[in-house]
Amino acid sequence: MKILHVIRSVHPAGGGPIEGVRQLAATNTSLGHTVEVASLDAPDAPYLREHAFRVHAVGPGLAKYGYCNRLVPWLKEHTPNYDIVIVNGIWQYHSFAVWRALCSGGTPYVVYTHGMLDPWFKEKYPLKHAKKLAYWPWGEYRVLRDASAVLFTCEEERQLARRSFRRYRCNEVVVKYGTAGSMGDPEAEREAFYARHPELRGKRLALFLGRLHEKKGCELLIKAFAEVLASEADWRLVMCGPDQTGWRAELQALAERLGVGQRVSWCGMVSGDTKWGALRAAEIFVLPSHQENFGIAVAEALSCGTPALISDKVNIWREVQSGGAGIVAADDLEGTRALLRSWKELSGEQKEQMRARARECFLREFEVTNAAQTLIGTLTGIVEGREAHASN
Repeated sequence: MKILHVIRSVHPAGGGPIEGVRQLAATNTSLGHTVEVASLDAPDAPYLREHAFRVHAVGPGLAKYGYCNRLVPWLKEHTPNYDIVIVNGIWQYHSFAVWRALCSGGTPYVVYTHGMLDPWFKEKYPLKHAKKLAYWPWGEYRVLRDASAVLFTCEEERQLARRSFRRYRCNEVVVKYGTAGSMGDPEAEREAFYARHPELRGKRLALFLGRLHEKKGCELLIKAFAEVLASEADWRLVMCGPDQTGWRAELQALAERLGVGQRVSWCGMVSGDTKWGALRAAEIFVLPSHQENFGIAVAEALSCGTPALISDKVNIWREVQSGGAGIVAADDLEGTRALLRSWKELSGEQKEQMRARARECFLREFEVTNAAQTLIGTLTGIVEGREAHASN
């Protein structure tokens, strides 16, 4: 099968969506399929070379929405060369462009919304939601309505997506999603992390890995750390991830006011062995997010046997909880305190058991080969159904 992913940008700082594309592309390529990506990046963007798959950089797209008058003609010319198109993300021009190019027939397309229909955004940003309400009927509603399938990464995401807009119609399909985990040497990866942060060697690490964004609950984690773990001298809070909104300075000031400025390490964006080393060196992974569609970083932590302490707004919380792979609480300050307190109260044996279950949960629920095969099965059914219909 020849697959084209379409996404706003392949920049690694984009987080879960592009990481998901990268992981699925690598696995599906190993299974004999051809995977390419079209994006609205500038053709000379340096990060294009970081990906093993072929990237057709059609941009640059204008502003945040990413309008580009070259994308629709490119799609009309090239999509007949593919069996199916996968749209990654909505609310930007790339999704609408796919609809414009393919709504009248031709190559089928499916859409990953990547949590972008979660009602949390409506409640948190009512003015932005008002703009989306105006755009919805002639924009994303049509994109989803005319897709062969709208793909959700878990049942929780599918249920939440129905609550943002009254006018909502699409062919909903829940498919597995996941990541490959690290294939490297665990000790070498830890050393790669400690080489960059030698001051953390021998410390007990509570790790946050993700974008510094208000939806992630970063301030809750700093406050809870100051109250629950800072009294023990060997604990450190490690904040890994890009500062896309300029929030880091405010968070650093918060840590200083709470008296834990010297106990919080700000590592910026990490990748490769350094990222995996951080996940392996950590005693716990903590994500008190207010909204998290899937949480690739959660699955990555579990793959390293690192227990995940997460909020019940991370959509895979049920799988983590039922698998005994972590601890779940509400996405508020008391809930975040409860995550850390619950970990402290576990015995050494209970902690070791949770580490073992974390790895088992990853292999059962989130290992990318299972996800890739499930996706291919769904796509094959769509393509074969389209071909059978055309022949009748």
